[in-house]
Amino acid sequence: MYQWSEMELAIQEAVRQFVNAEIRPHREELEFGDLPPYDILRKLWKTFGIDAMASDSLAKMLAKERARSEGSEDEKPSGSLGVGMGAQAGMGVILIKEICRVSPGFVGAFGVSLGLGASTILSRGTLAQKERWVPPLVTLEKIAAWALTEPDAGSDAFGSMKTTVRRDGDAYVLNGQKTFITNGPYADTVVVYAKLDDGSTAPRDRKVLTFVLDSGMPGFTQGKPFRKMGFHSSPTGELFFDNVRLEKDRLLGETEDHEGGDGRNSAKSGFVAERTGVATMSLGIIEECLDQCTRYAKERVQFGRPIADYQLVQLKLANMEIARVNVQNMVFRQLEMAADGKQPSLAEASAMKLYSSQAATEVAMEAVQLFGGNGYMSEYPVEQLARDAKSLMIYAGSNEVQITQVAKGLLAE
Repeated sequence: MYQWSEMELAIQEAVRQFVNAEIRPHREELEFGDLPPYDILRKLWKTFGIDAMASDSLAKMLAKERARSEGSEDEKPSGSLGVGMGAQAGMGVILIKEICRVSPGFVGAFGVSLGLGASTILSRGTLAQKERWVPPLVTLEKIAAWALTEPDAGSDAFGSMKTTVRRDGDAYVLNGQKTFITNGPYADTVVVYAKLDDGSTAPRDRKVLTFVLDSGMPGFTQGKPFRKMGFHSSPTGELFFDNVRLEKDRLLGETEDHEGGDGRNSAKSGFVAERTGVATMSLGIIEECLDQCTRYAKERVQFGRPIADYQLVQLKLANMEIARVNVQNMVFRQLEMAADGKQPSLAEASAMKLYSSQAATEVAMEAVQLFGGNGYMSEYPVEQLARDAKSLMIYAGSNEVQITQVAKGLLAE
């Protein structure tokens, strides 16, 4: 069984200190949308040297790919920065869960920018496209968005997709709309999925192509941040495309016939990382709720006794601890697989997402109940965590969709 090493525990303490000093004091401004998360994230990256490590890893990867393209290197490029695999996986998990104890939206912001935006360009792009867009993304100098969801295409993201591109000579013209896009209002670089309108193929059967856009392009509009229930430190918005002209160098891979399949394949490959990431985010929420509730139960006195003396309160704490252990074991298993260079199947990732998001939401709601009237007040952190935890049951694909993914995996065996 995986256990935290002494080095990982030291990293956890260092991250916790940063979070307490740089994020927790700004919780209210983040909650009310007065403070976008990006400058704090850049400070986090610099403080722990993540920007330098990521830049160095990317430079080595691109150098190998360049050498291979010139015929002097036989190794196939990995299409990954290596962050989150092997020895680095533990650090990534610690970083995510510690931030989620205070502001889960932060993880949504950088997770989408790196884990979906930059990673899609790395896995699908040409060497020139990787060199053009990825370097400023891995340092968070620039922020990416990953645009798949549409107003009428949520769970049925590909079948109901209405955003289209049509050929215009050697270029393309993009039209449509995306919604619920993390980082959408502020993103510098946007990965967009659209169906190719060739004038003959039925809409549901059209090929899905993937493009990279830059903010400020003619015809490309980024909407204002939405007001929403939770995840306030993760800005979310709409994107609008009105006859946006895209040269071929913005089509990932610069071909409509990518060897890894069309855009559906690249989108699905991101689902595993996104859904297993929800388990780590859930663990952070559960840990914080348990710590807050344990402390409060010892301090809060009713009928002349600390409420920790009452069995119904003890039952709530015990159930929180059971949830913590179960979700932590899921995360530890993922770390063991990463150490072996493996990753969960889509069905297993969906099962992790389904269970952990439910557990986090139940724990957070019980935390509100344990705090009583205080728990309903935004002055106390459990109120925010309850709203943020609920987001995880919808984020990365609704839990109802996860059920079908798990069942498909089982029935395919």
